[in-house]
Amino acid sequence: MGKAARKKIDRPHEFQAEVAKLLQLMVHSVYSDRDVFLRELISNGADALDKLRYEAIKKPKLLADTPLLSIVIAPDKKAKTLAIADSGIGMSEDELIDNLGTIAKSGTQAFVEKAGQGLNLIGQFGVGFYSAFIVANRVEVVSRKAGSDEAFMWASDGAGTFTVKPAKKATRGTIITLHLKDDASEFLDGRKIERVVCAYSDHIGHPIMLADGKEDPTQINTANAIWTRAKADVTPEQHKEFFGHISGAYADPALTIHYRAEGRHEYTVLLYIPAERPLDLYDPERKGRQKLYVKRVYIADDAHLLPAYLRFVRGIIDSEDMPLNLSREMLQNNPQVAAIRKAVTNKVLNELKKCARNDPENFAKIWEVFGPVIKEGLYEDMAHRDQLFEVAKFRTTKSAAVLLKDYVAGLKENQTAIYYLAGEDALKASASPQLEGYKARDIEVLLLTDPVDSFWVRTAMGFDGKPFKSVTQGAADLDLIPLKDAPEKNDEADGVTAKLIVAMKEALGVQVKDVRNSKRLTDSAVCLVADGDLDRTLEKLLSRQQDSGVRVSAPVLEINADHPLIIALSRVADSGGRSISLADAAQLLLDQAQVLEGEPVTDPTGFAQRMSRVMTKALM
Repeated sequence: MGKAARKKIDRPHEFQAEVAKLLQLMVHSVYSDRDVFLRELISNGADALDKLRYEAIKKPKLLADTPLLSIVIAPDKKAKTLAIADSGIGMSEDELIDNLGTIAKSGTQAFVEKAGQGLNLIGQFGVGFYSAFIVANRVEVVSRKAGSDEAFMWASDGAGTFTVKPAKKATRGTIITLHLKDDASEFLDGRKIERVVCAYSDHIGHPIMLADGKEDPTQINTANAIWTRAKADVTPEQHKEFFGHISGAYADPALTIHYRAEGRHEYTVLLYIPAERPLDLYDPERKGRQKLYVKRVYIADDAHLLPAYLRFVRGIIDSEDMPLNLSREMLQNNPQVAAIRKAVTNKVLNELKKCARNDPENFAKIWEVFGPVIKEGLYEDMAHRDQLFEVAKFRTTKSAAVLLKDYVAGLKENQTAIYYLAGEDALKASASPQLEGYKARDIEVLLLTDPVDSFWVRTAMGFDGKPFKSVTQGAADLDLIPLKDAPEKNDEADGVTAKLIVAMKEALGVQVKDVRNSKRLTDSAVCLVADGDLDRTLEKLLSRQQDSGVRVSAPVLEINADHPLIIALSRVADSGGRSISLADAAQLLLDQAQVLEGEPVTDPTGFAQRMSRVMTKALM
């Protein structure tokens, strides 16, 4: 190697900014349960072994120098170091720089952002390789890529830079050497290491060996993949341990799904629904986190084995009859993968339905965390929409969360539709004037305030034979459902109000599509409704999207003929009044309706001038 090349390698490298922040958290951590670092490093070693086993299917020579796939932990009390070595795929020079100098996963970056706000999240989420700096003041990584004869050493004290230089290593794989802090000497004790491995890494499907000054290293884990065991033989503690391994979370999973499918395709499934929201749940790049194995051989962790709206589900699917040489490209179009995906999706939705029926308290917690994501399936996955409707819960004017079957069971006499109001804020939606006529008739209305709601509800045919109908779109069909305390009908009101409507249309012009008497208002004077193909909330959402071509159309202004203000204005119109005050009143009523929808008035200056004129005249 030339001097120029050597100089380039020896030059210190700067950590990515997010990594530097994360290292500061690790270096200065006073985290009480520091065992997390060993679990994370063992997990990384196991991944390296899985990747090598997969690559060796096509290239058996990669296993030639060290056939045994294992992880060896070697404490050195004299040197005060702890080494974790694996005989896995190894890393090249560039991979050492890329993998250990930057954050590739958005979840880790999100962790940094949250932890930077002073939140204690280290015990809730895995922090990967960088957790080594919780116990070490210097970390050295020597790695040799499988199939290569070159080895390199990465080293850092966590202070902001790292170096990479050539090294010597006889066989492939990676050795991570931690120079332990003075207060971390407990991790030099073999018994302590055994306890940590037993608690957090016993399920690892490769031997974990302890070289504790003895002649031969001893295996300290069972090396029995948890998903291969009978369901009855796995304890809740073991599930928690394995869930922590694949998710980086410390909490118990909210729901465990473990079964073996037999028939045309044979495969084992072990999936977990977390109890806590992953930090990157809404990251657009986040995909499914289910690992695909074939006969216990790791294939991929991005095989899209569940749809995007179930992306929070973590776990393993292990096929018995897929070809081992299945490429990542073939995964996308493989009919067997498609069949497994469909069957596993059905199973997950059925288990959610069962949970809702048998353990409503636990399901309520799951829905609170993941409900908005699951509802994405109502728009994206029409094939499973009926199943999703059976588990979906909705906030309503009467309940914080109700299942559709319970909503339909409570329909009023002559009620033929499932009424909903789409909005951008639950509190504002619940106070919407468009709800007044429905509340007066004791009709429950769904409050759809998640962004995806406005999209799926347009394409949904209905539930249990009842269509979905917006309370802010079209005329209100409430004639057949009587008011609880119906006031006497004023037969003259409609005729008198008709003259006011003509005057208001003249005053408002193209600002409104129409002005008409309302059947949905009982307390407020006015409200806005849509009279086209799109609900007003959806129209607003689409209008904000670039290149959508959608503009907010002129609304219909509905007036309450029984409201004192409308009655007084109707008398002015009936007496032939066409004064400027009537035009001002019409515009102010439109402004009022916009404010009630949570929208700003379109002309603040004009609004202030009109308000001044009306108040001045009232006080003279």
